[in-house]
Amino acid sequence: MAEKGDNKKQRFSIKIKSKQRLEQEDVTVVDMEVAKKAVAATGLGNAMEWFDFGIYSYLAVTIGKVFFPEMTGGVQLIYTFATFAVAFLVRPLGGLFFGMLGDRLGRKKVLAMTLIVMAISTLSIGLIPSYTTIGSTATILLLIARLVQGFSTGGEYAGAMTFIAESTPDKKRGVMASGLEVGTLIGYIAGAGLVTLLTFILGSETMVNWGWRIPFLIAGPIGFIGFYLRNRLEETPAFEAMEEARNDRQHLSMKDIFISHWRTLLIGMIVVFFYNVVNYMVLSYMPSHLSAVLGYGETKGLLLVVIIMLIMVPIVIMMGYFGDRIGAKRIVQGGLIGLIFLSIPSFLLIASGNIWMVFLGLMMLAVFSSSFQGTMPSLLPSLFFTEVRYGALAITYNISASLFGGTTPLVVSWLINLTADRLVPAYYLVFASLIGIFVVTYFVKDTTGKSLRGSPPAVEEKQEIRDVLEKPEEALWWKEEKNKIDEP
Repeated sequence: MAEKGDNKKQRFSIKIKSKQRLEQEDVTVVDMEVAKKAVAATGLGNAMEWFDFGIYSYLAVTIGKVFFPEMTGGVQLIYTFATFAVAFLVRPLGGLFFGMLGDRLGRKKVLAMTLIVMAISTLSIGLIPSYTTIGSTATILLLIARLVQGFSTGGEYAGAMTFIAESTPDKKRGVMASGLEVGTLIGYIAGAGLVTLLTFILGSETMVNWGWRIPFLIAGPIGFIGFYLRNRLEETPAFEAMEEARNDRQHLSMKDIFISHWRTLLIGMIVVFFYNVVNYMVLSYMPSHLSAVLGYGETKGLLLVVIIMLIMVPIVIMMGYFGDRIGAKRIVQGGLIGLIFLSIPSFLLIASGNIWMVFLGLMMLAVFSSSFQGTMPSLLPSLFFTEVRYGALAITYNISASLFGGTTPLVVSWLINLTADRLVPAYYLVFASLIGIFVVTYFVKDTTGKSLRGSPPAVEEKQEIRDVLEKPEEALWWKEEKNKIDEP
């Protein structure tokens, strides 16, 4: 991290743009203790954010009965997931707002803001009267709260990815950034675990009456805890170095980002497309598929998914670790190939009715999903230059997530209702993976172990500086690409 007169932070200033060669003061030495704290605090904050966001999907069947009592069965589930999907309509707006702020004010401040907004909006859902009490007004209030949740989420994940990627050494970016997805899983596990426990203790009838409110009411206190933790973080070295080198130059506008970085934005959106389809299929949609479509029972379906997510935690870290060694791109390609060939067999196992076969089918999907979760938090930020990273990544992530990720449960539920084919989720996964393998193979450059675009090399030990200086072209591999972008 950066040195400002104390021993905890060590950073060499970067003025690379004004130099023709790499010098010692251009290299960032990361204080690993500070970096680990940054990963832990960001991951924990992310866990709290996704606890808030995830409990809605785990309570989907119950929420359908509370807010859409006039509907029944599959139609009720469609309406519930439509309310889930509506939050994604405003995610791009939240991404634009918080992303541009993050590139101007800094990553840390914006991440603290998103957490508070999410906590307040989630808390408000737990306070909304039911449909039987105030009629359609309840549905409208639910939609408003979901829209605010979506606006907050628009700035959260892209900012968290950016923060961790910019705070870690190049050679350990993958394994340390995977901690962000560990946070996501912990948030989902906490949400699903709490819903499962409450359903078991209170029973379905009490959950519909008032028990469903409890997870939402917990959001307020944990939101303020997360805000406190994030406020204690230090700004990333990459952002501070960029600000030092900026001088009087203007920040890039949204128009500049679209004009200069349109190709990378498009590539990023396709990468986020398959990533989100798989993520939301496994983590958000699957509990409802097990209960509403396959009839396994709410508690049984949730418990299975909770166990799967617990197993995923070490697998995600392992994927990040191996991504640092053989390349994140190869890990992602392996996951995509696995989904192309094994999605249909997985869903056949899940529909078998045998608990062990169901578990095996879920586990297969979980491993492939983990291959993306362990690598994407480091791969996606590396697509963009430091000066536009937060904003461009927020645009990329949220437009794609809104169009394809958050709509996955809705689209799949609708197609199953339309076709009566329980393998629709598998077909959707295969379709997304075919597109993904083509784009990743031919259009994504593997930057594992290299400096982030527009940033100086980041090393763990001072002894590594000599090795970096011996190969300046490798260290600043992105210079030629940046020159092309800057050409009038």
